[in-house]
Amino acid sequence: MTAAVPALASDARPASASRDEARARFEANKLSKRLHRLVGQAIGDFNMIEPGDKVMVCVSGGKDSYALLDILLNLRRRAPVAFDVVAVNLDQKQPGFPEHVLPQYLASIGVDFHIENQDTYSIVKRLVPEGKTMCSLCSRLRRGILYRVASELGATKIALGHHRDDMLQTFFLNMFFGAKLKGMPPKLVSDDGRHVVIRPLAYVPEHDLAAWAEHRGFPIIPCTLCGSQENLQRKQIAGMLREWQRQYPGRVENMASALANVVPSHLQDRNLYPFRDLQATGQPDPAGDKAFDDDEDSCAPPADAAAVPVRWAAPE
Repeated sequence: MTAAVPALASDARPASASRDEARARFEANKLSKRLHRLVGQAIGDFNMIEPGDKVMVCVSGGKDSYALLDILLNLRRRAPVAFDVVAVNLDQKQPGFPEHVLPQYLASIGVDFHIENQDTYSIVKRLVPEGKTMCSLCSRLRRGILYRVASELGATKIALGHHRDDMLQTFFLNMFFGAKLKGMPPKLVSDDGRHVVIRPLAYVPEHDLAAWAEHRGFPIIPCTLCGSQENLQRKQIAGMLREWQRQYPGRVENMASALANVVPSHLQDRNLYPFRDLQATGQPDPAGDKAFDDDEDSCAPPADAAAVPVRWAAPE
């Protein structure tokens, strides 16, 4: 009796490999839907994009701006309003910056783009003492240049890639080091009063953007100007938030929700609430003093974002 010849390993793929691929596709599809839903929700909630807008997407070469551009281009195909997109990169002439990467990528996806060449690197290195934080000066120079470019391109909105975690970090930075309850708004008028700046990733957690960048294979360009400054206050805050989330899952989500759930009468800003003129009215106030109430129930995690209706259709 002739023995059966065992199949070679290359003749058939293991069932486990097929299951892993199917699982990966499922997770990638779920991530895509979540990202597009959250971006669409933020755009709708804050009326970020209006009919006929020309949205200038600032692309740095990092995961966040790549993801922002990618998602906006996808949403544009199904958006309830017509708008244009132009990608803009500011080449700051950092040594070793691979200046070919972004033009090649942007050309390959067929988006209109503009590369602005300005040697801000030399200015920052000349003016900032060794060991000091470069972010503030670099940010001011970059902002002014991008405002000018937006005017030259006829852009009506400037889209930045700041995400939910950036906004929370900014809130705590201002509170800890600036003594202000001030965050990073999803939409604002620019310093010069001529532009509207939007942050469509306002509801998106950073870890989802990292996963999306890996899935999409974006050609990431690291920032060598300030990315190596390990003692930045923002990095300290980011570490604090990660540790809180590790110890108390859901805390970051609660804090992000709190930024949109402000009660001025229970703070101390006399410009926001007329404390000096406050008088007893004799009428019950459902939002009145809760100082002695048990607030344990109010610490429950927020409702799933999936339950919030979205006005912008996400791609299937």
